[in-house]
Amino acid sequence: MTSRPSPHQTARIETETVGLSLAHDSAMLHVQGSAVYIDDIREPEGTLHVAPGYAPDAACGRILSLSLDAVRAVPGVLAVLTARDIPGVNDCSPSIGDDPVLADDRIAFHGQVVFAVVAETREVARQAARLGKVEIAAETPAVTVEDALARRTIDVLPDYAFKRGNVTKALRASQTRIEDSFHIGGQEHFYLEGQAALAVPDERGGVTVYSSTQHPTEVQHCLAKMLAVPDAAVTCECRRMGGGFGGKESQAAQWAALAALAARITGRPAKCRLDRDDDMVMTGKRHDFRVDYAAGCDETGRLAAVDVTFLSRCGYSADLSQGVNDRTMFHADNAYFYPQLHIQSRRLRTNTVSNTAFRGFGGPQGMLFAERMMEAIAVRLNLDPLDVRKRNLYETGRDVTPYGMKVTDNIALAMIEELEASSDYRRRRDQIARFNAGSRFIKKGIALTPVKFGISFTLTQMNQAGALVHVYTDGSVHLNHGGTEMGQGLYVKVAQVVAEEFGIDIDMVRITATTTGKVPNTSPTAASSGSDLNGMAARNAGMVIKNRLIEFAVKEWKVARSAIRFERGQVIIGNHAIAFGDLAKKAHQARISLSSTGFYATPDLVWDRDKAKGRPFYYFAYGAACSEVTIDTLTGEMTVDRVDILHDVGRSLNPAIDIGQIEGGFIQGMGWLTMEELVFDDRGRLRTHAPSTYKIPCASDVPADFRVKLFESAGNPADTIYRSKAVGEPPLMLAISVWCAVLNAVGSIRPGKMPPLEAPATPEAILTAVKAMQT
Repeated sequence: MTSRPSPHQTARIETETVGLSLAHDSAMLHVQGSAVYIDDIREPEGTLHVAPGYAPDAACGRILSLSLDAVRAVPGVLAVLTARDIPGVNDCSPSIGDDPVLADDRIAFHGQVVFAVVAETREVARQAARLGKVEIAAETPAVTVEDALARRTIDVLPDYAFKRGNVTKALRASQTRIEDSFHIGGQEHFYLEGQAALAVPDERGGVTVYSSTQHPTEVQHCLAKMLAVPDAAVTCECRRMGGGFGGKESQAAQWAALAALAARITGRPAKCRLDRDDDMVMTGKRHDFRVDYAAGCDETGRLAAVDVTFLSRCGYSADLSQGVNDRTMFHADNAYFYPQLHIQSRRLRTNTVSNTAFRGFGGPQGMLFAERMMEAIAVRLNLDPLDVRKRNLYETGRDVTPYGMKVTDNIALAMIEELEASSDYRRRRDQIARFNAGSRFIKKGIALTPVKFGISFTLTQMNQAGALVHVYTDGSVHLNHGGTEMGQGLYVKVAQVVAEEFGIDIDMVRITATTTGKVPNTSPTAASSGSDLNGMAARNAGMVIKNRLIEFAVKEWKVARSAIRFERGQVIIGNHAIAFGDLAKKAHQARISLSSTGFYATPDLVWDRDKAKGRPFYYFAYGAACSEVTIDTLTGEMTVDRVDILHDVGRSLNPAIDIGQIEGGFIQGMGWLTMEELVFDDRGRLRTHAPSTYKIPCASDVPADFRVKLFESAGNPADTIYRSKAVGEPPLMLAISVWCAVLNAVGSIRPGKMPPLEAPATPEAILTAVKAMQT
C-alpha cells in the first residue's frame, strides 16, 4: 500500500504546473515499447559492430603475445583494434589517467579489454572475438580486501581521515566500549539497458556519438583525447537511458571510445553494445568494504567516541574512488553526533574490475556502519535500538559534523517521532518479542532507522549546470539542458519548471535530447543534483526570455511591469489579455530575441579537503523507515512483511515522480542488503555475471504492506528550485532498516549477543549468523 499525496497537499504550493503529479514524459512510450534507446536508433547504412576481446582465464599479468590472425580471417571482420591503433591518448579514466581503453603491456583484472573486433554484424564480431589468443605471464591476483592488505601493495589512492578530539583517551574512559568488524558487499548496477554507443564519423575527422551515458561531457572529453581532435569535433548525445544508477557516469566512456575508434579506422558508423555477461564482467560495481571500528558510550547508549576504519576494495584503478570513499566518510555519522572521532579510509588496489559510482556514491556504506553501531550498543546495553538512535541524534549544541559543517536544518527527530507513531513501532515491537519467545524456528524483527544525506557534489566545481531555451512564435518552447534522463523523471520535472515560468501548459514544452552540441561543459547527472542544478539553469534561461517579453509589453501597451503576469497560456497585460504565442509573435516581429542560455552554480559551497573542513553540502535530505521482517532459522529465508516510509522531499516538484523514486530506491537498497551478492573466485573471475547467478529483487520481493508518505516539510531555502529537495539517492538508504530488522530477528535467538551478520543478509549469511548465535 502506498500513500499518495492528497490534492490539497500538492495544491498548497502556489504554482500552476510545479507540484502537480504529472506522468513521466516518456511513460506512454515506455508502455508501448516505442521509447528509443541507443540500440533502437535506426542504424545508418553501412553500420559496423564492435565486440570486445579479452583473456578468458587470466586475471593479471604481463601480456606475452597477442595472436589475432584467426580473428581477422573470419568472413565479415573488417578490422581488429588494439592499443596501437589509438591515434591519441589510450585512456578512458575520469580522474588520474589509469584506465586504458585497450590494455597494452599487461592485464590488471579478469575481463580487461585487450582488443576489439569490428565486423559487419554483431554476431560475427562476438564469435570472432572468442578466437583471439592472449598469452599471459600469469600472476596471483589480489581479489579481496584481505589479499590487498597482505600484499602491502601501493593503494589506489592515499589514505584520508577526519579527526576530532582525543579518541584513544575517550575510548579508554568510556563506561562501555564496543569493538567490531564486518563486511559490506558490493552491488551490480543491473540497468535494464546495458552499455551501448553508436558512433557516426563526420567529414573532418570528428564524430557524433550516441551514448547511454550519465555524463555526455565526460564521453566527449575521452573521445577527443583518444582521437587526438579538439573537444568541439566530438558531439555526444543521449535522449534516455534504460537505467544508470551511477554505472554510466564514468563507465560509458570506454564503449563509446571503441565505437568511435572503429568509426575513425573504417570511415563507417560503428556500434558497440555489450552482452549482459560481458557488461557485468567488464564494468565496475558498488565498492565493497571491511569495516573495523571501536565505540565508547555511557550507560544510556550516548556516544563519547568513535574510531572507524573503512577498508575499501577499489579495484585496479582509481576511477571515482576518491569521491566515493570520501562520501562514505561524510556519511559515517548518518544522523548522529560523534563528540570525539577518528574516521579513516583506506583505498585498496585489487586485481578486480575498478569499482565505480553507484546510487548513494559511498554514502550507503557509511550509513550502514552507523546503524550497525547503534544496534551493537543496544544489544550490549539491552536497550531498544530506537532509543539509542534518538539519544545520539544531532541537536542544538551537538550539531557539528565530523568534517566541520554545522547541521542547521535537522528534522530527523521530528520525522522519527512521527513515523514511530504512525507505524505503531512500540506496540509492534512488543508483539514481535512475544512472538519470538513462543516460536522456535521462525523469528521476526523490526527496526526504525533515519537517513540524513548531504546534497551536492563534494568536488565543488561540479555544482554547476547550463540550459538552452527557445520560444517559438506559436508559443511552443524548446528545452535543452545538461541533465540526462535515466528513467528518474528529470526531464518532466525541468519541463514543469519551464512551463511554470511562462505560464503555459506542459504540453507546449518540447523536451530534447541531452547533447554537448547545445549545452557544453556539463556535470554528470549524479549526486541527486539533477533537478536542483538543471531546474535552476532552465528557470534562469526562461526568466531571461520572460523579462524580454515583459519589457516589450511595457513599451507596447504602456503599462507597469507589475501589471503583467503569465498564467494559463495567457499573458495578462493590465486590463488586456493575449495568448502567450501571440505575444511571442509580436515580440519576434519587433526583433526581440526569444532564445537564451541559462546557468546556475550552487552557492555557498566551500570545501578544503586538505584541512577536512568546510561546507561540502548545500543542504541535507532526510528520511526514516520502519521495516518488519520474518526469517526462517532452518533455511535462512527472509521476507519483508511491512515497510513504513516517511521521506522529506521539501516542496515536491512532482509528488508522483518523487514517490516512485522513493519506492524504487528502497527496493534497490533492499536488494543490495539482502540478496545481491558478488562472488569472485580466487583467480579473480566474477562468478555471478548473469541473471542466472545474480539475484535482484523482483515483484514478489516487494513488501505486501508498503506505506510511503511524503513528510510535510517547509522545504529548502528560497534560493533552491521551488524549495524542493533531491530524491534520487537518499531513499536507497532507507533500506538499511530492513538489514537492521534481520539483525534484530537473528538477535532474538540469544539476547545480549551481537549477531555476526554480514551484508548482504543472504540466506547463507543469515544461517551463518544463526549458527553462531546458537553456539
